[in-house]
Amino acid sequence: MLSPFRLNFTPPTARLLVRTRGETACATYPVTIVVRMALLLSCQKISKTFGAQTLFEDISLTISDGDRIGLIGPNGSGKSTLLEILSGSVSLDDGIIAPRKLLRMGYVSQESPLEPDLTVQQVMDAVHLTEDLTEAERSARTNSVLGRVGFTDTSVRAGALSGGWRKRLAIARELLKEPDLLLLDEPTNHLDLEGILWMEKLLKSASFASFTVSHDRYFLENTATVMMEINRLYPDGLFRVDGNYSAFLEKKEEFLHAQAKHQESLENKVHREIEWLRRGAKARTTKSKARIDAAERLMEQLSALSARTSTRTTQIDFTATDRRTKRLIETESIAKTIAGRRLFEHVSLVLSPGTRLGLLGANGSGKTTLLRILAGEIAPDTGNVRRAEGVRVVYFDQNREQLDPQVPLRKALAPEGDSVIYQGRTIHVAGWANRFQFRNDQLDLAVGRLSGGEQARVVIARLMLQPADVLLLDEPTNDLDIPTLEILEESLLDFSGAVVLVTHDRYMLDRVSTVIVGLDGTGGAGAFADCEQAERWLRERSLQKAEDRIRKPDDRKKTADVKPKKLSYLESREFEQIEVRIGEAEDRLRTAQSQLQTAEGSHDAAIMQGRYEELLAAQALVDQLYARWAELESKVAG
Repeated sequence: MLSPFRLNFTPPTARLLVRTRGETACATYPVTIVVRMALLLSCQKISKTFGAQTLFEDISLTISDGDRIGLIGPNGSGKSTLLEILSGSVSLDDGIIAPRKLLRMGYVSQESPLEPDLTVQQVMDAVHLTEDLTEAERSARTNSVLGRVGFTDTSVRAGALSGGWRKRLAIARELLKEPDLLLLDEPTNHLDLEGILWMEKLLKSASFASFTVSHDRYFLENTATVMMEINRLYPDGLFRVDGNYSAFLEKKEEFLHAQAKHQESLENKVHREIEWLRRGAKARTTKSKARIDAAERLMEQLSALSARTSTRTTQIDFTATDRRTKRLIETESIAKTIAGRRLFEHVSLVLSPGTRLGLLGANGSGKTTLLRILAGEIAPDTGNVRRAEGVRVVYFDQNREQLDPQVPLRKALAPEGDSVIYQGRTIHVAGWANRFQFRNDQLDLAVGRLSGGEQARVVIARLMLQPADVLLLDEPTNDLDIPTLEILEESLLDFSGAVVLVTHDRYMLDRVSTVIVGLDGTGGAGAFADCEQAERWLRERSLQKAEDRIRKPDDRKKTADVKPKKLSYLESREFEQIEVRIGEAEDRLRTAQSQLQTAEGSHDAAIMQGRYEELLAAQALVDQLYARWAELESKVAG
């Protein structure tokens, strides 16, 4: 009889053949196969200190082929430094890092610096590849990567790209190296909703392993197969859970509960030993000496555990005026056009105490413009904005332009002197700084030398000093760690005034907002209960606009019935047929994009070069037809 057994093997290939008494084992025999993915990198007891500050100590971790690791932790815990150490750009103080031989690694930092004068093509051409490739092979690989990332125009300069597209280019630059492991530091910063969804799809379908620092909880939920938190709260400094963010939260709660029970038990033991010592125990016998030594060890353990579990959190509490006016700000059918493009129209809103309005849409869809209209900085093109008399509006600017990078932290927190007045109480600047997790030795540090998360906390601290009826928050979540995000969410939920929130953090939008307004960037706006509904509407709008551009049967019939009088006979025929031709050309363009991104034939340089040339030709034809359409329409209108 064949006994059950376990077989360990390493992908990608394995063959199992079981024989007993000369015969091949049947499928009825119970066989358990345990797949062990190939190890890419191992870290053993690594440590890093900057000056007197220890970021982390004795951290150990492994990364295997196929892992999609999400890393979280408080600001200042060393997440970005850990990525820099793994990438080789920063040295460690102690410990061992053992990468697999010939491991190819890519690294995308938070800021992703790019030479602004270089074109997209030049940025990609500057990437050093270890393989000896012909010009055609390199060109094919480059075109394939750019197609996956979404670039069609390689002549645009990096300095002219938006923050989201610069991030995509930085990722494309690393993908060109065909890494086994891709390190990503806050990749969703500067990306709009479309970009975040694209990033999720990229990581989930990738053949490489990834190690991502992120505070975007939905992003971690949708992409991570392994979650890690770096925090002194844990005995080993790092807590690892196989699974996504939800699984991590469950395991973390179990761990913290067990640790709290252990601390409670330890406190009881220490209390009993202290009582025994207070009774004047004589340390004459060997047994008494051993008990005294044991009591001292218990107290040391309790002290270390208490120090590890004590946490500092940012204390956020916006000051409301408690105004009871039912309509603080009201818009009636407002519209705004910028640079000839209609951002939104027919937008009617009522902001009352307790209203928490979330805005969702792509970069450039008009979210910040709408906030500025509500703040009174700019006027709408049409429609009316009514504000209650004396309404107080506090505005969080995503660019943090109200911060002077040269000013010391103490001046930024307390512009009027050594103290601030908060909710009627005078608080010294050191105590005010401590409320936002700043140390006393940071007070004379220039604001420009603070991290992104620290600068965001400075802005929040300044806003909390201003009593408000309406809070307008433009991307307040950038660079904030998850504990601070949770506290910010609680503060917004407790705020008695009105809140208008612009953020790409879908978790915060769903938790805080009473209603979400989606903006499609071409005039359309809609109100929804949650992010999922808004996302679905935005996708449908995008598809509808694409279809409208391709086929407009009613318009074509109308065009055929009414012959343009100012066109020649041939131009009239061309004008009647041009929309159909545009539809056919855009079908061809989509087919070319799909073929460029397919895996089949991707290793054949000649095939990939041909696909890329077809894409360029299809795009050129679409552009040419649209230009011709505009030219013919101008003749008709003239």
